[in-house]
Amino acid sequence: MQTDTARQADGRTTRWERHNATRRTRLVQDAVRAIRAHGPGVGMDEIAAQAGTSKTVLYRHFGDKAGLYAAVVESVHDFILRTLPLDEASALEPRELVITLADAYLAVVERDRNLYLFTTSRPTGETPTEDPVLGITTRIGNAVSDAIRSWLRREGLDEEPANTWGHGAVGFIWAVADRWIVTNLRRPREEVVAYIDQLFTPAFDGIRRS
Repeated sequence: MQTDTARQADGRTTRWERHNATRRTRLVQDAVRAIRAHGPGVGMDEIAAQAGTSKTVLYRHFGDKAGLYAAVVESVHDFILRTLPLDEASALEPRELVITLADAYLAVVERDRNLYLFTTSRPTGETPTEDPVLGITTRIGNAVSDAIRSWLRREGLDEEPANTWGHGAVGFIWAVADRWIVTNLRRPREEVVAYIDQLFTPAFDGIRRS
């Protein structure tokens, strides 16, 4: 049976863990604001200034810049996934899914270019970090592959290509977004999405006819 002292200690531990989690969330939000203001090359000094704290506090919560980077990437990835039409993906035709996905993904790039560049460029240093592009595109690709598999099943077609087509479409959209940034978003987003539509619609129409 747990003593009153033990219960009090557990309560203090829980409150402290909750406080740390809240503090980390706010620091990540401040880091995002600093990235938007100063660009993808933002330093820890600028992030600390935005948070109204010291680098020591950042290091205490995240270990180093790689740790903070990983926390920002996780937050941004969650945001991107929430903005994409993945919940209703299985109900969409492949053409509609790819175009809606492309428009939503490019909208994130257009709205938050600095943040996108920050999260797709791993920091240098001794601390290893996962490839952020591989992480997010794999998660999206799995969802799109499942949706295409559902469509193929409804059409009475072979489901085997679903994984290749799903991840291929997501990789294509990522490459387009990457190139769009290089060109300083020279073409309007709607035009870029229309170009993607011109490529994928005949392909999926051909699959149904075959």
